[in-house]
Amino acid sequence: MKFIVKLFPEITIKTKPVRQLMTKSLAQNLRNVLRPICAEVKVHNDWDAIRVRTPDDTAEVVNEAVAQALECVPGISQVQAVLEFPLTDFDAMVEATLSVWGEALAGKTFCVRCKRIGEHDFTSIDVERYVGGGLNQKSQAAGVRLKNPDLEIRLEIKHNRFYVVQNKRPGLGGYPLGTQESVLTLVSGGFDSTVAAFQMLRRGVKNHFLFFNLGGAAHENGVKEVTYYLWKKYGASHKTHFISVPFEGVVEEILTQVEDRYMGVVLKRMMMRAAERIAEEQNIPALVTGECLAQVSSQTMPNLNLIDEVTDRMVIRPLIVSDKPDIIDQARAIGTASFAERMPEYCGVISRKPNAACKRPALLEAEAAFDMAVLEAAIAERRIENVDQLSWADVESLNQSLPVITDAKAIVIDVRHPTEAEAEPLALADRDVMQIPFYSLNRRFAELDASKQYLLYCDKGVMSKLHALHLQDAGFTNVGVYRA
Repeated sequence: MKFIVKLFPEITIKTKPVRQLMTKSLAQNLRNVLRPICAEVKVHNDWDAIRVRTPDDTAEVVNEAVAQALECVPGISQVQAVLEFPLTDFDAMVEATLSVWGEALAGKTFCVRCKRIGEHDFTSIDVERYVGGGLNQKSQAAGVRLKNPDLEIRLEIKHNRFYVVQNKRPGLGGYPLGTQESVLTLVSGGFDSTVAAFQMLRRGVKNHFLFFNLGGAAHENGVKEVTYYLWKKYGASHKTHFISVPFEGVVEEILTQVEDRYMGVVLKRMMMRAAERIAEEQNIPALVTGECLAQVSSQTMPNLNLIDEVTDRMVIRPLIVSDKPDIIDQARAIGTASFAERMPEYCGVISRKPNAACKRPALLEAEAAFDMAVLEAAIAERRIENVDQLSWADVESLNQSLPVITDAKAIVIDVRHPTEAEAEPLALADRDVMQIPFYSLNRRFAELDASKQYLLYCDKGVMSKLHALHLQDAGFTNVGVYRA
């Protein structure tokens, strides 16, 4: 099977040196992506297109896998599957075209379009007229229609070869991956950050992924899963890193030391400080986030400005003026929505009355209570993995079973933030209730009576399940989730 890969139009209008560089990069990217699918695939770089060929005896399922992979490589506007014939005479062109399109023409109007490269004693219009007339006579077509036909049959002639386009698939567009600088993309596994990463990738930017772990192994496994999916489908031509920073200690320090209404902005500033340090060490010039203007209180212009001031790196926000429904629609289109829908929204720091327009002096005063040694410790404990070698204990870890706690005297631990627990106290007539905020749970659980059983509680059941899984990973079997 032969495929003609059409370049994204923005590539074709570049200067000659830039176009040559981009097409050369795209051809190499295609080799990197396709050879694991078909080891004998050939990729030839032409000025106007890139031609991909699999051996004649390649199984149809392999050819289809190649076609699907081509659809997901940045820098391509269209993928054409073509059948190749020797160029002889017009009658042979008719028969070759009929062998491909004969059955599909029945009852349909059609037109023929021909593109020709090389020296010939005929024009493209001559081919269109002769082949179109021949198809009209020898098939069950409803006739030729030059405007708005049911079928548009495309032919290509290149020197002494004749090609009939069998089908066309839309490409991803954008620039070849690796032709722009690398970025460090902050990912949480939700709709926004995955779409932002995809948009950067589509413009030829290689993403390294930075994850701030607020919810233990279960949360990290889920984010690794969607990160691997993004890389495998759209960025597998290049090696990239997944960097995980344990941020539970940072969250605890903020919740215990920082004034409530500044918590969200302070958390984002701590993330930016950590991202700045890691980007500097990795020689990455820019940071990317999935933030969208005014989506939450920390994403207003005043607060974003205060967040950005802690880093000298460029901060890119591809979704800054996007509507949430549009972001979700794109997540569905690229395949990350199913991951995001089951990803827990681990809102570790939520102020009850967040300040949507923090003043710098007041923010700095509130942040001064934070012990920066906690942030340094988190950065020092970061883990770096190659995305192509990511491993997780169980990709279904967010749905795995917890230990079954049947003890009627099991103690319920309310893991909500103290302000939430104070506003709506959990009162149970048949069980003892103790209050340990989620940000202190992992440290304090080991101090509890190991002979007793414990059930974790939160409003939505997400945070409690995450921490129960986290404690289970740490070796505790006497913990479960309370269900009313």
